[in-house]
Amino acid sequence: MEFLFLLLAITILIIALSYFAFSKRKKKPYAKKEEKPALVNCPICGSGLQKGQNMFSKVFRPMNVPDQRCVITGCPHCHPICEPGVKRLCPVCGKTIPQDGHLVARLFNKTQRKKHVMIVGCSSCLKNEAK
Repeated sequence: MEFLFLLLAITILIIALSYFAFSKRKKKPYAKKEEKPALVNCPICGSGLQKGQNMFSKVFRPMNVPDQRCVITGCPHCHPICEPGVKRLCPVCGKTIPQDGHLVARLFNKTQRKKHVMIVGCSSCLKNEAK
């Protein structure tokens, strides 16, 4: 008889301990995903672009040459409307690029490697250089 009471007490103790151990581990309803570091930074405003965000640019023909002219108008943070606190600066002359302005660049199509972009200047500094 004493053995049954001892077995019953141990069983109740195990059940109580397991209840308290598992009840304290509550799952968070929806944990926020941490933002991954930016894949690319915008050359105009410097904002980081996440996966799925694209630059607004135009590449001019012909397509089969190793060097093409390219116009970069911005990213979702600075084009068509700038987000608060974002400045559009030219990486060549350092002046502010107007909202309707753009960067002029050369796009190098490397075979078996990534494409390479070299920024020549903005619409304002190239206009001043032509004078």
